[in-house]
Amino acid sequence: MTTGTAILAIDQGTTSSRALVFDLAGNVIATAQKELTQHYPADGWVEHDAEEIWDDTLAMCRQALAEASARGFTAVCIGITNQRETTIVWDRITGKPIHRAIVWQDRRTAPLCKALRDGGHESLFAERTGLLLDPYFSGTKIAWLLENVPGARAAAEAGELAFGTIDSFLLWRLTGGRHGTDATNASRSLLFNIHTQQWDDDLLALLDVPRALLPEVTDCAGALGETTLLGGTLPICGMAGDQQAATVGQACLHPGMIKSTYGTGCFALLNTGKQAIRSHNRLLTTVAYRLDGAVTYALEGSIFIAGAAIQWLRDGLGIIESSSESAVLARSLEDNEGVYMVPAFTGLGAPWWDPDARGLITGLTRNTGRAHMARAALEAACYQTHDLLTAMRADYPGTVAAIRVDGGMATNDWLLQFLSDIVGAPVERPRTTESTALGAALLAALGHGLISSREEVVSLWQRQARFEPVMDAGTRERMLDGWTRAVNRSLTNA
Repeated sequence: MTTGTAILAIDQGTTSSRALVFDLAGNVIATAQKELTQHYPADGWVEHDAEEIWDDTLAMCRQALAEASARGFTAVCIGITNQRETTIVWDRITGKPIHRAIVWQDRRTAPLCKALRDGGHESLFAERTGLLLDPYFSGTKIAWLLENVPGARAAAEAGELAFGTIDSFLLWRLTGGRHGTDATNASRSLLFNIHTQQWDDDLLALLDVPRALLPEVTDCAGALGETTLLGGTLPICGMAGDQQAATVGQACLHPGMIKSTYGTGCFALLNTGKQAIRSHNRLLTTVAYRLDGAVTYALEGSIFIAGAAIQWLRDGLGIIESSSESAVLARSLEDNEGVYMVPAFTGLGAPWWDPDARGLITGLTRNTGRAHMARAALEAACYQTHDLLTAMRADYPGTVAAIRVDGGMATNDWLLQFLSDIVGAPVERPRTTESTALGAALLAALGHGLISSREEVVSLWQRQARFEPVMDAGTRERMLDGWTRAVNRSLTNA
């Protein structure tokens, strides 16, 4: 049997924990996945069981590695990518979380964000972190845990607790106590100065978060730790938040390149190079990646609900049996017939940033059926992407390239053609849509020395399909006008 060198990528997402093994050409050799239980303890609250995440991640890694071994491949290093902003605080002695993980979608800290805005602090946070004051980010989640879990505040101040996003928690567990994170995940915390690349004492004071809680911040590639839990000793050599990992996996390594990932939510990142561009259109300025101490920045637009709307049609309403059925239903209609869905189940992200907005469906008639609902859910992801790109084009002085797409929804040809039509730009799908996990693997390959340069990463990217806009301008404007009216109805203060 032929043997080959491979890389294990841990992709811990919002709805599942996955492990994928890649060969050095970027091909998937083995994969294992387990769906993650979602907990909704109150309106707008979303939680995960961190122990379930750990158990599932470990099991999926072992399963994927066994499958790869049976095919003659041996993993020599690990890359980790994760759902960003999801917040865990755990005991440094026992390693046990003090509370369920608070998921990035969670809205419970909206009052704290409002109080900080009312106090005139948003400009300071925006200037130093590139972020807006929204419950989406980790910092206010940490503050909530310290105030609401009995004994947490005193334990944190005594240095007995550790904070981390999922990457950090997995690193701790895999290595037996290494407390670290990478610059991309740190940049989503409301506590990290993206210009100095340091935790910011002023922001820590505003959120009353003890510095002792925080992990060490590293590059996205390098020697991050080792684990002996998966057979032998495996070095962990790559780490990035899911959207930044997808940026690497899509080889968007030059300014002006843009990728948009369609999973639970939708996240578009535009590479702006060494320049951290301050958005005037309520986008985020974030770290795209940090390699060899050099930071590359991005503008990001975050949509909270994309594929989750299709999941809701399947699991919540029971009107489709599988996600793939949505494309068949959407294609069966000549037009949306005026039906729009605004999937603001947990508020609206960029460029509206309204945590109190809630979802709605407009234009219902007696003729409306499940095909209209499926089409409206798919169209919503495209309309929201249009709004993000409009903001990006206004903020970014350079030319924006074709959109490279990935994620579960990117296998849907109908969706990608409609996306191209609505945004008025080419849309490209890569040979593998596993861009997030691939990015983690490529970062690990860079950190381990299996790949020597970013140019090698670029050379591995291959296009599988390209979609060009064919919709006439009048139809596009009519459909966008209907979307704008629907969004305005969902906004809190519209």
